Amino acid sequence: MVPWLGPEDPFPSVERALGAGSGAPGLLAASADLLPSRLIDAYRHGIFPWYSDGQPVLWWSPDPRMILRPDAFKVSPSLKKTLKRVLRDDAWEIRVDDDFATVMRACANAPRHGQRGTWITGDVIDAYSALHRIGDAHSIEAWHDGERVGGLYGVSLGTMFFGESMFASVTDASKIALAALVAHLRRHGVALIDCQQNTSHLASLGGHEIARKVFIAHVRATVDAPRIPWRFDKAVLADHVKRPDTAPAA
Repeated sequence: MVPWLGPEDPFPSVERALGAGSGAPGLLAASADLLPSRLIDAYRHGIFPWYSDGQPVLWWSPDPRMILRPDAFKVSPSLKKTLKRVLRDDAWEIRVDDDFATVMRACANAPRHGQRGTWITGDVIDAYSALHRIGDAHSIEAWHDGERVGGLYGVSLGTMFFGESMFASVTDASKIALAALVAHLRRHGVALIDCQQNTSHLASLGGHEIARKVFIAHVRATVDAPRIPWRFDKAVLADHVKRPDTAPAA
């Protein structure tokens, strides 16, 4: 049975999460609250919230865990061509934390294949915005001609980045933002990005699954490291343009 957490109750061990044979593999606990302090504690233990509007807050720690190593990020020839164009064209910008809550709302409204609605409710936006105000959550945004056209957000603790969601209103804009984030993280020694659940899109960019125990060990070793800086621009994309192609042409 999934435990119900009161305001002062700690998370159970992740090994108690429901297994592959259950109807909800990775489900660990439920609660009524989504306090910033609870969120930080969750991420520090390799746990994240994911639930639908009208449900209690559901906390997850799946096994295996989907991750993306910045050194393994796949830049196809077509994406490399796009990044070169972004670097040349002054109309393109990468902005960091320009408007965190707006990025979350854009992610909430982004269509998801096979999904209806969104878990990024007003309460979720409020909770992550509180993390943003204390420097533990960030948005990376692709802008074109003064308009935000793509981006993503996530939680950053020490040298660990937990990716949450992304959106694009023009082709490849979310990939541009992700490529900028990956280059920035690689420059600052971040070895692993949490992607939570396996998707074909993440796999196409170099994501893969690892055992939960390996993931948790990495989280424990990195979340207490000094914070990395969170100011950069599109110049970081040059790191990908200089690298050999890492994926066949689309």
